[in-house]
Order: sequence, then C-alpha cells, then structure tokens
Amino acid sequence: MIDRETRHAQLAEEYLPEELLARFRERAAIYDRENRFFGEDLAELRERGYPALFVPEEFGGPGLGLHEVSRLQQRLATAAPATALAINMHLMCTGVVRAMRERGDRSLDYVLEEAMTGEIFAFGISEPSNDWVLQGSNTSAEVQPDGAYLLSGVKIFTSLSPVWTRLIVHGLDASGEEPRLVYGFLERTAAEAEAGGGEGIRVSDDWDVLGMRASQSRATILDGARMRPERVARRIPTGRHPDLLTFAITSNFQLLIASVYAGVARRALDLAAEGLRRRRSAKSGTTYAEVPEARTRLADAHMEFMAIPAQLDAYARDFDELVDHGSGWPLRLVSARINASDAARRAAEVALVCAGGAGFGNGHELSRLYRDATAGLFHPPSADAARPMYAAALLDEG
Repeated sequence: MIDRETRHAQLAEEYLPEELLARFRERAAIYDRENRFFGEDLAELRERGYPALFVPEEFGGPGLGLHEVSRLQQRLATAAPATALAINMHLMCTGVVRAMRERGDRSLDYVLEEAMTGEIFAFGISEPSNDWVLQGSNTSAEVQPDGAYLLSGVKIFTSLSPVWTRLIVHGLDASGEEPRLVYGFLERTAAEAEAGGGEGIRVSDDWDVLGMRASQSRATILDGARMRPERVARRIPTGRHPDLLTFAITSNFQLLIASVYAGVARRALDLAAEGLRRRRSAKSGTTYAEVPEARTRLADAHMEFMAIPAQLDAYARDFDELVDHGSGWPLRLVSARINASDAARRAAEVALVCAGGAGFGNGHELSRLYRDATAGLFHPPSADAARPMYAAALLDEG
C-alpha cells in the first residue's frame, strides 16, 4: 500500500499536471481582465473527470475522499483561484452526497448518477441579509398538491451561473403550524443555462466585482421555480436542529473553501520569495533576499501559513474517517475556513511588499491574487457571526 503523500502526488499528476496549471494560470489573467467565465478551464477539467472526484467507484467515479480533494483544490487554486472557487460548488454538492452515503443515507444517490452524465451542480443557499444561512431562509417555498414546491426569492453568489444545470437550494414553508425549511434541487437544461434562465429562474447579469471574477457568481432570482417532489431532500425545523444534510453541507463547504484560500496563500508566498530574489537593493548591494527586514517579513508570513494546510489535513482526514467530534465539529470547520482566508489576505499583502511597485500594476499576478483573497471576507459565517460560538464553547458550558 502506498503512503498518503505518494498518493497525493499521483493524484496531482493525474488530474492537475504542471502543464495544465500553466495554461490555467495564463488564462486566469485573461478571465479576470475580461470579466469572463472560465469556460476553457472547465472544459479541460471535465475532460480529466475532475467534476466526478467524489463519485464512488460503483457509479463510475474515482471515489476520492475529502482529504484528497482538498489537496487537489489547494493545488488548483495556486494557478486559478476563481476556477477553484467555482468548481468547489459542484464538488461540494457531490461531496455532500458521498458523505451522507458513508453515514448510511443513500437518498440523494441520484446526484452522483447525474454528475456522471455531465450535469453541473451549484450552491444556491446564500441570501441577502440572511445571517442564519442554513438555519433560516428568506425564500418562500409554497407547497403544491403533488408535494412539489414553488420557490421565490433571491440567491446570491451562485457560482457557475452560466452553466449549472442543478442548484441545491432551500426555502421556508410557512404553510403549517410550525415553519419548516425545505431543501432540495432545482433543475434547468443546458440550453436554459446558456440563455441565463429556466422556468421561474433568472440569472442576474450584474457581476462587476473586485475579485474571483471568473467564477461569475451572479445572483439567481427565483420566481415560482418548481422543485419536483422527488427532488425534495429535507424538511427540517428552522433554527439549530442537527441534520445529516446540513452537517455534510457545512463540512464540505467550509473545508473546500478553506482549501482554495490555502492555495492562494501558498502561491502568494512563492511569488513573494521570487520578488525578493529578483529585486536588488542599492543600499545593501545585494538582492532583497539578503535584506534582514525583508527575510523577516516573509518568514512571519510563512510561519503563519504552515498551520493552514496542517489544520485542513487533520480535519479532512477526521471527516473521511467518520471521527465523531460532536458539537466540536462547527468549531473546527469554521476556524479552518476563517484562518485560511485570513492567511491568504496577509500572505498576498506581504507578497505585494516583497514584489515592490511592480505588483501594484493590474497586469501583475499578485494584484489579482490580492483581490481574489479579499473574497474570503464574504463566505458565511463571517468572523463576527462566528465569534459567539467560540466564546460560548468556553464560557457557557460547564
């Protein structure tokens, strides 16, 4: 049996060889400048079977675990952060179903079957002014006589908006004595996706943002969008009610998002080192790589970064091995994502200083990396929303 690191190296070569990453990195600058979807990247990822990473072998996929996919996503993000962030949303959906199967729930196996036929899944949970996220919804879900639901509301930051054919969403069913959250999948054809809509579905054309531009994470407006009865995954109470589906969503979302920002931080540090080697100091007569202050700045950023992949490895392995952290899981998952996004922003800032004035130009990779890193401020929950959970774990129990 091969060891883990050898296995990771083999997967990297199989799915993301260096020549592929070089093409992605070159196109990333074009996508960002033109504010264009990463269509060519997606085509190459599909050719290599990348969207099927989580699909078990019995369905025809490679059956990778979260730890292996996390490592691949870190690698992809070193070349094209927006591509990695967007494909995350498809991988998150298939990863959720894989995690549920491993814990005894096979009710969503059709997601894996459809992923193998080429359907593209996306994440439609985030809403304007909904800081409950998974525990509440501003989208209405009107139950129909046949058990279907008509959903009306706005979902924001729906990555893959030009191509998704399946969207996991939730809405509030207020028809009974107690309101309940309805989770499930909306469907549209590839032709509808290309046209920017579908029955009861309209995709906004407003996407002129600071970073992660190639993800084209536009808002999706639902106006009576039909969720078929067989596509309803859960009906659960609002508020804090443990459920396997929401646990699987939180776990895959937080750790895969963290993986992207870990990759951004890694690339920023490499560019920082390259900048110090390239620049020469007239004062010292050496490259900046020999200037103590510059070395210290880079060293501090590197030390901070080292904890990020270690945290991701530990938590992703625990998740794959079904370790029961109980109420400690949210503390682990959210901290991994917040720490990774913080490290990405700080590493990108350090790299800009190390690169000098050249990095400030919009044509420089570091300028894009710095802007991409700022997107980490907007993934739920924010640090402000998460802090009460961490304080309560120490102050309100025992």
